[in-house]
Amino acid sequence: MVSILSVLALFLIAVTMGLALAHALEFPGKLRLDERTYRAVQTIYYPGFTLGGLVGEFGALLVLPVLLLVTPSGTGRFWWTVAAFGFLALGHATYWVVTHPVNSAWLKDTDISGLGAAFFSASSGKEADWTQMRNVWEYSHVARACLGAASLVSMALALSR
Repeated sequence: MVSILSVLALFLIAVTMGLALAHALEFPGKLRLDERTYRAVQTIYYPGFTLGGLVGEFGALLVLPVLLLVTPSGTGRFWWTVAAFGFLALGHATYWVVTHPVNSAWLKDTDISGLGAAFFSASSGKEADWTQMRNVWEYSHVARACLGAASLVSMALALSR
C-alpha cells in the first residue's frame, strides 16, 4: 500500500511540476511578445492546464497526507515526504495568492463554461498594467516550478529510504 501511494504521489508531483516548468520554459520567448499577441497566446492554456492542475496538484495534495498517515513517523521516508508535501503546499499557495488573481482578471470577459467557470471565478483579480501582470504571472510560475522540483526531489528521496 505504501509503495503504491508513494509512486502515485511521485507521479502527481511530477505532473504538477511539469505544468509549472512548461510555463517557466516559455517565459523568455513570451517576453518578446506585444500585449495583443501575449494575451492571445494565454488563452491556449485553458482548459488543458486547468485539468492537469486539478488532477496533478489536487491529487498530490490528497495523496501525500494519506501517505504520511501510513508511513512510520520519525523515519527518513516520513520526513522527506513531509518536505515534499511542504514544497507542494507552498507552490499551491503561490498559485492562489499570486497567479490565480491574474488569471481571474485576464479571464473575466472570456466565456468559460463548466468546472473552469467556477474555478476561475474563485477570485476577482483586478486589471493592472499588462506588463506588470505578465511579470507576476510568469515569475510566479518560475517560483512554482522551483517548488515543484524541490517537492519532486524530496519525494524521490523518500522513495529511496
